Parts: sequence; structure tokens; C-alpha cells
Amino acid sequence: MLKRIPSAISPELMYMLMKMGHGDEILLADGNYPTESKGISVVRADGLGIPRLLEAILDLLPLDTFVEENVIFMDNGKEEKPNIWKDYERILKEKTKDSKIAVIERYEYYKRANNVFFIIATGERALYASVILKKGVV
Repeated sequence: MLKRIPSAISPELMYMLMKMGHGDEILLADGNYPTESKGISVVRADGLGIPRLLEAILDLLPLDTFVEENVIFMDNGKEEKPNIWKDYERILKEKTKDSKIAVIERYEYYKRANNVFFIIATGERALYASVILKKGVV
């Protein structure tokens, strides 16, 4: 164990975060997302919800400030957006002043997610809860 490392950050997750460079993206995938079929490295975080992981990751990972969007949600195609997004917005406000949220159409989201550095497969049960983060510089 190490000091000040959030308990939600496993050794494998820490390793993958450390390997990321400026501009790399990660996908925090909800439990319905097809993580293993993409051919992208997957870190398992079964039993953890995305809000807890998002808080822990933002303690360590700076967001990219040189782009128009550094946090990406998948649009559910409805006027009423998923309630979990409110949790994400609160966490982002608490943890960083640099978040620039974009909402993109479902199939465009899948295309973008096919190019992430790695995927975190969570136990999140909320629908349309997956979120992409773009890493900045320290």
C-alpha cells in the first residue's frame, strides 16, 4: 500500500494511468458497455461505480486544457438526460476547474471509444453512464 492513493485505484489501474501521455483518452465504461470485444486493454473494476472511480482518478489525472472537450458523455437521445450525469458534474466541479463536457451521439461515441488508450470496466448499473476523459499535462 501507498499513502494518498485512493482505495478505488487498483495496482493495474495505477499502472495504466501512469503509462498515459498528454492527449490519451480513457473510457470509464458502465456495466452494459461491450468492453472485452473491442481489442483494447481493459482494467477490471467490478463492483465499483463510475462516480467513485471518477473521483479517485481525478485526484491523479489532469484533464487536457488545450482542447474544446475533455470529458465526453454518450447522448441517450432523449430530452431528459441520465441522472448520473449530475453526479459527474458535481464531481468535476469539486475536483477540477478544467472540465469541458461534450455530449455526443451514441454511434459517434462508440467510434471515439474505439481509440481510447484503455477501458475501465466498472460495475456501474446506470444507463448511458460511460464517460471518456482526455488526459492533460501535469
